[in-house]
Amino acid sequence: MDRGLGDRLFRFAVDTIIFLGTFKNSPEEKIVRYQLAKSSTSSGANYEEAQSGSSKPDFANKMKISLKEMRESNYWLKISKAVKFGNQMDAERLYKESTELKNILGSICSKL
Repeated sequence: MDRGLGDRLFRFAVDTIIFLGTFKNSPEEKIVRYQLAKSSTSSGANYEEAQSGSSKPDFANKMKISLKEMRESNYWLKISKAVKFGNQMDAERLYKESTELKNILGSICSKL
């Protein structure tokens, strides 16, 4: 697979973790911070696992999980924008990137 996508997923995870550092400590923000940290890092991790899949079905399963996690990241970023959690310029940029990554992963999964 394209090494560039793996790099983008890694950068997205790192940038999201940095973005989460701009959240306050309200109970609501803690929930979103936790969920977004998990999903944003899981997407790239599952993509990396897919690259060494033991079979075509294993590869397809990991890619579908990567897509699922990116869809979840996109959702939490949408919430962050709507309720204005964290730095809003970063929220918008990350939301756009998660949408692009979701579309790329969705395209890959639709061809499996």
